Amino acid sequence: MKRTMVMSDIHGELDKMEQLLTKANYRADRDQLILLGDYVDRGPNAKGVIAKVKELTKEGAIALRGNHEDMMIKALTIANEFWMGRWMRNHAPTTLRPYGFELPLTEEEALQQVIRPVSGSNEPPRIIPNKEAPGIKLELPDQLVEDIRFLEQLPLYYETEEYIFIHAGVSPTKSLVEMDEQEMIWIREEFHHGYAGEKIVVFGHTSTNYLHEDGSTDVYFGKNKIIGIDGGCVYGGKLHCLELPSRQVYTIE
Repeated sequence: MKRTMVMSDIHGELDKMEQLLTKANYRADRDQLILLGDYVDRGPNAKGVIAKVKELTKEGAIALRGNHEDMMIKALTIANEFWMGRWMRNHAPTTLRPYGFELPLTEEEALQQVIRPVSGSNEPPRIIPNKEAPGIKLELPDQLVEDIRFLEQLPLYYETEEYIFIHAGVSPTKSLVEMDEQEMIWIREEFHHGYAGEKIVVFGHTSTNYLHEDGSTDVYFGKNKIIGIDGGCVYGGKLHCLELPSRQVYTIE
């Protein structure tokens, strides 16, 4: 039987990704690899991970988009202070460094621009994002432009007769077609505690130490048919590869 191999939240850790594929004895001609997103940010070689994901998809792997790719795309295409500031707060400089590119915004400026107070109102001050700020012209390296275009076209989920593969999770109250993009790449507790669907959902996004009562970074097999595989690798945890249907787990620490 053809194996399905699932990985998530690689976050620039190319060496660990390649070690894990070797450890799992992954072979493109016999296995179906599914990658659940978050290839960029925090780790040292996001550019290399994207290149590897491109290579793997050409060989038949299915790669999904995560919330960190979403922030990267918006920061570099909408290119206003809100999205650049938001991505800056999620380690954008680490991702951009291998491309030899920097955002025209300091971290201090990003923190100032990502939120702004509402004035001229009798209501207590509240904070809203300046999403409608005019764009800033960015002269991006060709390779960075190519990689953005690749990430833009990645799907948000992959569904089989038995499984749903998705970056963050599934709404307990909506079908997949009713969910919006932001829910698919950002949802957390509502999904973790409320999902009661028939299909098994395999997801990343939330490090499993938040799902296990004992704080373990092992793969999380929930009683409500959810399987969390983000072991928090980039935070000193584990990078997992889940084999299905056997549920064998391969791990690199």
